[in-house]
Amino acid sequence: MDIQIESRLNLENIDRNIDEYRSSLNEMETKISASNIIDLLTSIKRDIVSKGPYKNVTFFEAANRIMTDLVILYGVKDLLSGKYPNIIFPEYVVEFGNENKNPFDIMAEYKEERLIGEAFNVSKSFFQGKKSTALKKLNHDQSIDDKTIRILMYNRDAVEIGYSPKYMKNLYHIVVDIIS
Repeated sequence: MDIQIESRLNLENIDRNIDEYRSSLNEMETKISASNIIDLLTSIKRDIVSKGPYKNVTFFEAANRIMTDLVILYGVKDLLSGKYPNIIFPEYVVEFGNENKNPFDIMAEYKEERLIGEAFNVSKSFFQGKKSTALKKLNHDQSIDDKTIRILMYNRDAVEIGYSPKYMKNLYHIVVDIIS
């Protein structure tokens, strides 16, 4: 990531990090044009982005990373603001883009509790597959115990209105609205 967004998010810095991230997004070019659909798709998949949070990657790759980053930023803000009263941690350690420093996208520890989580932004048609992959990763952590909270964090428009996930002990679905 080319901008400096903190990987430790708390009530004191979450709004500043969201503002900085969104400001970086506003630097990106919003017009992509081509003379035909093949040229347009080729441009999206091959041309390099020069502004925004991810420089020197294609627009397609930047879009994938950005959309998941927004889920993480706004989802953690929801957690910190108390939207989910069963999940109370003063700070969350997160990974943005395609970082791979931690075993999970979102982690937290406080007192005797531990949280691990996976985040994604996906279309409705790919939701079940992405959810299954994330659950598999969360469920195969060898250190899970009764005090480990697991979260799946994803975009609101990935599921139908009224979607009700199957209950699993200590697993929470954090449904995030990234438009605000």
